[in-house]
Order: sequence, then C-alpha cells, then structure tokens
Amino acid sequence: MASKVKITAPADYHTETILEANRRAAEHGIDLSKLPKLTDMTADTITDNVHVINSNCKYCLFQSGTRCSNPTNRATLEFLKETGKMCSDIRHASVPAEFILLSDVLGVSSLVDSLNHAKPPGATEACVLGPFFTEDAHEFQNGESIATEGKGDYMYVHGKILDTNGNPIPGAIIDTWETDGHGLYDTQYADRTEPDCRGRLHSAEDGSYAFRAVVPVSYPIPSDGPVGKLVTNLGRHVFRPAHLHMQVEAQGYEKLTTAWYPRGDPYLYSDAVFGVHTSLIVDLKEVTDKDLALKRGFKEGKPHLELHRDIVLATPEEGSAARKRYTSSLKQ
Repeated sequence: MASKVKITAPADYHTETILEANRRAAEHGIDLSKLPKLTDMTADTITDNVHVINSNCKYCLFQSGTRCSNPTNRATLEFLKETGKMCSDIRHASVPAEFILLSDVLGVSSLVDSLNHAKPPGATEACVLGPFFTEDAHEFQNGESIATEGKGDYMYVHGKILDTNGNPIPGAIIDTWETDGHGLYDTQYADRTEPDCRGRLHSAEDGSYAFRAVVPVSYPIPSDGPVGKLVTNLGRHVFRPAHLHMQVEAQGYEKLTTAWYPRGDPYLYSDAVFGVHTSLIVDLKEVTDKDLALKRGFKEGKPHLELHRDIVLATPEEGSAARKRYTSSLKQ
C-alpha cells in the first residue's frame, strides 16, 4: 500500500514563480535541428553525448585530468549547497529532488539505468524515474480517472501486464503519474492538498489495466533552482518531451520504472534528461465514438486520445542474464 504521508509545500513556495520560469524557458531560441539525437542512450554512448550537448559552453572542462583551482572548487561547493537548499517534500517524498534532477541532466541517471536495468528481448525497457514520484498516490479501480476534471485534454490508457512468454500477470501494482495540461506536476502547486494526475491501480485477472488521464505535454525541468540555471548556462534547453510515467511491481518479477512518450513532440530527440528510448515512443489514437467515450467514463461522451500499450515484465533470472550480456558487450 502507498504511504499516506502528506506532501506539503514550504512556506515560501510560489507556483507562479515556476510558471514564470517555464515561460522564460520556452524562449530558449535553440535550433533543435542542430542538436544531437539523444535517444536510446547506453553506457557506451551516454558520456560522449553529454559532452556533445554541453559543447556550446566554452567554460566546461570534462577531462578527468583537469586541474581544479581553489576558486572553481569553492564555486562547485556553493553550487551543491544551493542545490541542497532547493530540496523539499514538495518535489520528492524521500530523496532530495534537486540532486535527482542534477543526476538526470548530467546523464548519470540514464547511465545507471542502462547498467542496472537491462532487459531481455521482448521486455519493456526501463527509463529514468525523475524527481516527481511520490508515495501518497490514491488507489483507483480499473477505468477510473487519475486526474480531476479540467486538468487537460482527455486520454484513455489501457493494455495488459504480461510476462516474456505473453502470459498475463494479475494483481500487479501499477503507479502512474504525469503533468497536467499546463505542464505542471501536482507537487508544483503551492496549494496542493491531495495528489492529482497520479494514481495507483492493480492489473485484473487477465492482466489488463485501464485508467482515464489527461494528455501529457512537454515541460521544462524545474528552472527556478541551480540545476535549471546550470543547464541554461551550458547552452542547452531545459525541456522534457511529453510523457506518462509508469511503475509496475509484481511478485516474482523485477520492478519496472518506465514511461510512454507520444510521437511528434518537438523535444522527443533532445530530452534534457536523456530518458527517451525508441521502444517507448507511442502513437496516440483519436477516439470520436461518443458511445465508447461514455462507456469509458468521459463526460458527455467527449472525444479523447487513446494510448494502448502492453507492459512486459522480466523475472529476476531473465533480468540478471540480460545484464550479464549487456555488460559483457560494453567497450573495454
């Protein structure tokens, strides 16, 4: 069961500050067509790609043998101190979120995921957790909505939880979370009283799952703190492509943290945190059938987008074998 620890904003937290930072971030003026394609990062490719994406900053030194001056060291420590100041329950319930964000934008999270979460053929790929997972999600029945009314355009998400042989996995615990139509997570609202655009449900006996949500939108990583400023100073944009987070856990299988990325997002190939995998890119289908919309619980039978994807879990034995194969294939 999810913990019901209350997530609250600090006294000086202002949602409008975040929205203003987001508006400024959208004016980055970076030619996306000239950026390297940052999908399907592996332990072999992530470091080189981090260097390339940061190459617009003439002050960045990546060589392991670079001599660090005292002023540079002091500036680094000051940056880490400011990073620590930004950490609060409003961004993450257990781990200091600004440090998670720092790990994400430097490609460390992607590197760690690639080394520790390699999957066998046919299993759903993992990707970064991000800083907005919380432990206070409400429980929902299949077919219910994880988002309150007015949070964005309607979306219906469904599929099955399966093993690598195609057998259904009943009773799997599914956590899901996303932004609303404004590009904000619920924890970015200063007046948050209850979780929203997030929820927990269980797969049915046939492995199926379904829930109503809103269409996710691309958004900037938190730009009001030192990590957002770092990324901007590196000459990079701070945007993540639209995505829906999914975390699935079932007895006898490895826990999976993944996300679905709708095709067509302008930031799909230059994700600020290197999280996109080709296998996780999905097509959203427009549904205009009023009767079907009403059956799925949408108000007045309004049109919606449909995301249909199965999630395939690996056993610990399958995962271990996949990781051994993966590490043995890496460049020495």
